[in-house]
Amino acid sequence: SAIEMAVVSNASGLMPASDGLQFPPCGVDDLARVLQPRESGGVLSHRGQVEVISSLERDGRPVFRDLRWGVYVTMAGDSAYVRRCFKEYGLVTDPSGEFTAMYKPFHLIGLELGISVASVGLRAEPTASPIDWYADVVATAKRDLKAGESLDGEGGFTVYGRLMTAADSLRLGGLPLGLAHGIKLKRAVKSGAPLRWSDVHVDSKDPSVRFRKSMEADFKKGISRG
Repeated sequence: SAIEMAVVSNASGLMPASDGLQFPPCGVDDLARVLQPRESGGVLSHRGQVEVISSLERDGRPVFRDLRWGVYVTMAGDSAYVRRCFKEYGLVTDPSGEFTAMYKPFHLIGLELGISVASVGLRAEPTASPIDWYADVVATAKRDLKAGESLDGEGGFTVYGRLMTAADSLRLGGLPLGLAHGIKLKRAVKSGAPLRWSDVHVDSKDPSVRFRKSMEADFKKGISRG
């Protein structure tokens, strides 16, 4: 989920929360009520945020009318006209009428991918592409890790991905999840702690490492100028 939300963030400008994905339990009827900023009564840290919802309540019960296989977007009506349209078009809103949501109960990834490939190949039109580096996914220890252990990457037993802003990742010196495979730890890392470049032995001549380091250097220059 963190990688997918990083893609959405970098292609749209929607930002992650500072504490990453929270996976709030939420069914389709409650999207507009739950997924709004905290100051308005919801769970989001700010407007324009990426988030993933859970199909299970915190106690393990299934969420009523969950969206396990689907996709969604929540929206705010910033004018009386837009809010009136929400009501007239029959959209489900929060009690204030300011927030609403649209969703599909399915996400046909394998079928939809072909359309994106054809669109790029035939019309040079991507479904989406990065507009800036807003979000990153940093490798995070699944358990207490020992010095000398080899990381096994996404889906393995040693690390998972934590979504964070690119600026926070740069300040941390975070190790990207995509490069956290087949490399050894220099030191022990506690469970739940994000890994840093300084925690691992990396091959500085590896093309992927060189490209990533070059990207980080370019964005650090941009941050210092901004």
